[in-house]
Amino acid sequence: MTTDQATDTFGQLTFAVPKGRILDEALPVMARAGVVPHESFHDKSNRALSFETTREDMRLIRVRAFDVATFVAHGAAQIGIVGSDVVEEFDYADLYAPVDLDIQHCRLSVARLADDTDDRTGASHLRVATKYPNLTRRHFEKQGVQAECVKLNGAMELAPVLGLARQIVDLVSTGATLKQNGLVETGKIIDISARLIVNRAALKKDPRVAELVAAFRNDAEARAGQSD
Repeated sequence: MTTDQATDTFGQLTFAVPKGRILDEALPVMARAGVVPHESFHDKSNRALSFETTREDMRLIRVRAFDVATFVAHGAAQIGIVGSDVVEEFDYADLYAPVDLDIQHCRLSVARLADDTDDRTGASHLRVATKYPNLTRRHFEKQGVQAECVKLNGAMELAPVLGLARQIVDLVSTGATLKQNGLVETGKIIDISARLIVNRAALKKDPRVAELVAAFRNDAEARAGQSD
């Protein structure tokens, strides 16, 4: 099936990518899999959200990481890249993450003030500030603790300092940001890496989606082989 025939049959493919640091690492991987954005995509002053690619049958949309999962899960985009933290937080039934891209590694962790000496071992209730209420609740439930989650989208480290919550759950890479704000990591919830995600229905009916999954998988396996 030609590109024109695929477009006529299935419509234009929409590939969703996240704003921020993950995109810098994802772009070379995307290029090796044949997903190359138009030059305008790299213009920092360009505030457009939708971009052409070198493939006439594909466009890119650049949105917030959590929105990447929403667009793909609901079929507005057929394929995308996002951190496994987002995949685990939402756990959409129509979302499938077939390839670990082995980039943008970090972890989702619990932290609190370094000088917090109030030992509440055995407490059944905690207030936690986080961008990940579902993952946070599940983590503490396993410990028999009810987590009251205060939803924040940024500046998480301020929550313990200002008394909003004694603990936070947030992404940690080097731990430098925690240290600079007087916090210490007290436990890891899950390891995180970037994943290729697809809409399950699109994967079943559109052969182009399966071809892209294979291309990204082959690249990930080739890189893994080089590091062995």
